[in-house]
Amino acid sequence: MKFNADRIALLIQGKVEGDGNTVVSSFGKIEEAKQGQLAFLANPKYEDFLYTTRASIIIVNDSQELKQPVSATLIRVADAYLAFASLLQKYQEMMQEQLIGIQQPSFIDGSATLGDHVFVGAFTYIGENAVIGNNAKLYPGVYIGNDVTIGDNTIIHPGARIYFGCVVGKHVIIHAAP
Repeated sequence: MKFNADRIALLIQGKVEGDGNTVVSSFGKIEEAKQGQLAFLANPKYEDFLYTTRASIIIVNDSQELKQPVSATLIRVADAYLAFASLLQKYQEMMQEQLIGIQQPSFIDGSATLGDHVFVGAFTYIGENAVIGNNAKLYPGVYIGNDVTIGDNTIIHPGARIYFGCVVGKHVIIHAAP
C-alpha cells in the first residue's frame, strides 16, 4: 500500500515539512531505511541518522531542531513515538479491511452461510449450518463448529476455536489461547 506525506500527516495530525507528495510503501528503522520507506525519530541518541538516512519520510517531534539540511520529507508531531504507533495501528486496520476471499486449503460445509466481503484464511474449518456475518475475518487455522453464528465485522485470529452452537456478536475480536 502506498501513502504520500500529506495523507500520513492527516492520519497522525502532523505538519508536513517538505514535499507533501513524497510516497512511501513500507516502514524502516531510521538507521537502515531505504528510499520509499517511512521512519521515525523519537530518541535523541539516533539524531545523527536523521541526516544520513535514505528514508523518504521521517516522523519527528515538533521540538526537533535541525542542525543541517535533511533530504527526507519531515512530518512534525507532538510525540513521534506515539504518532508512529498510531500509524502502525491504522495501517494494520486498513490491511485487514482489504482481506476478502477464501484461501485454500479450507473446509466450508455446504450448509454453512457466508456473508458479503468475508475472509477465510487457509486451513480454516467451518462446520454444518454455521453462519458467518458480513465483513468477518477468519484468519488461518480457525475452527468454527456446527451451528455457530459469527456476527458482522468480527475478527477471529489464527488458531482460535469456536465450538458447537456458540453465538459470537458483531464487532468482536477473538484471539487464540496461548
